[in-house]
Amino acid sequence: MNRRRPRRASDSARSRQTSQATSRGGRGQLRLIGGEFRRRKLPIPDSPGLRPTPDRVRETLFNWLAFDIAGRQVLDLYAGTGALGLEALSRGAARATFVESTVPVAKVLEANVATLGAAGDVVGIPVERFLATTPSRFDLVFLDPPFRQGLAAKACLDLELGGWLASDAVIYVETEHELVWSPPASWQLHREIVAGDSHGRLFRRQPDAG
Repeated sequence: MNRRRPRRASDSARSRQTSQATSRGGRGQLRLIGGEFRRRKLPIPDSPGLRPTPDRVRETLFNWLAFDIAGRQVLDLYAGTGALGLEALSRGAARATFVESTVPVAKVLEANVATLGAAGDVVGIPVERFLATTPSRFDLVFLDPPFRQGLAAKACLDLELGGWLASDAVIYVETEHELVWSPPASWQLHREIVAGDSHGRLFRRQPDAG
């Protein structure tokens, strides 16, 4: 497993951890930062606990993923604003499935996918229920659950054991910085970044390693 020191985002990135630029009506905006939809601004709902991945972290993550996006099937769990899945679609992913159970958030996300004309589906059920359904294979998975609810480890295990991952899948997991947990044995740590309260880890699946 790669033990390189986690990259640490700037203070300006941390300040965006819980908010984006404010617009009228108490809503914020999500700005896409690369690809076909670069600089497009999309509304995001004012919802408790909604925590968009900051621009700086997204930029770093998608630099890491530069050759792992085009033509890929993407799964965005606990999607929230859909920032990660939408960014992947902007950069050439074939299709994205967003799983978000909070109804107002899911509705805005669905509208944003339609506005972009992107190939995406929004599934409005809890992640646990979704991962208990008949699996499809995904090449790229984003997992950013609400912090301090003990959700990350189980979701990772369900992804691995439930047949949701392509043999060479890439998985990004974002958790609270203090959480200690172990990924499935076949997931090899590739890169990581610390930004304020969050710790993002990028894994590459290597089944033979498990």
